[in-house]
Amino acid sequence: MAYPVEISIVVPLYNEVESLPELQAWIERVMKENAFTYELLFIDDGSKDGSWQVVEQLQAQCSAVRGIKFQRNYGKSAALQKGFEAVRGRVVITMDADLQDSPDEIPALYQMIVNDEFDVVSGWKKKRYDPLSKTIPTKLYNWAARKLTGIYLHDFNCGLKAYKYEVVKSIELYGDMHRYIPPLAKYAGFSKIGEKVVEHRARKFGTTKFGLNRFLNGPLDLLSVVFMGRFGKKPMHFFGAIGTLLFLIGFGFTFFLIIDKLFFDVTAKLLAQRTEFFIALAAMIMGSQFFLAGFLAELVGRNSSTRNNYLIEKEI
Repeated sequence: MAYPVEISIVVPLYNEVESLPELQAWIERVMKENAFTYELLFIDDGSKDGSWQVVEQLQAQCSAVRGIKFQRNYGKSAALQKGFEAVRGRVVITMDADLQDSPDEIPALYQMIVNDEFDVVSGWKKKRYDPLSKTIPTKLYNWAARKLTGIYLHDFNCGLKAYKYEVVKSIELYGDMHRYIPPLAKYAGFSKIGEKVVEHRARKFGTTKFGLNRFLNGPLDLLSVVFMGRFGKKPMHFFGAIGTLLFLIGFGFTFFLIIDKLFFDVTAKLLAQRTEFFIALAAMIMGSQFFLAGFLAELVGRNSSTRNNYLIEKEI
């Protein structure tokens, strides 16, 4: 496949008016020093501080700059998704607009994709300049993500990453899924995922966009990614297995209580007076509900427009 440019750099931003000129100049210098053809996509996520006016000025000065502006703030995942839809480069680099990611890392990331044939390379900010309120939750998320996805990265949430063009065109981001792009790539069939230690710089302008909702959204999004990756096209395998197990446990326990009452302890209390019977009955009801949930999920999936969206690597 012929690519119009070698590198596409996607920069989502929200109220980063002070940092944009310096970031664009820094990226342009790195690209020229390494003789890369490139495009720089600024995705303005509904900024209110004049960031879009700066993007327009930068585009007028440099033809490699492109811009997309949202009507309102939708979140980083939405910004990255629109950026991924628009890119044209062989290698796609994502980085934050706050100057905490260094563009000097781009050539090495590019080489890891092109020469070492990685599908995804994630940055690892080994030495961080963030407060403990951000670093401690990040460590917990990374630990949980490693255990659940089987991808052993140190920093899933690092904004500085590199992808093959085919990767970003094969995944879909929504909600807050930007934290877990490597697992999404893995479930899409791109299993060669690497990591590179990158420089983390202290914030120079503006304020962090980190919020308390991340404590709740992060784990929920991780569970969603893992579930959809494993059972998105076969939900009955999940709900049906749990339902069958619960029903068999309840039915077996009820059968045991009946046999015990009829043949071994005829003087025992009636089944309706025994706590064990109601526990067994609850297990059968819950098992039936899980089973029906699996059937309903299969019916919804059967009518989905994406039910047969399978990724084809090559065709002759």
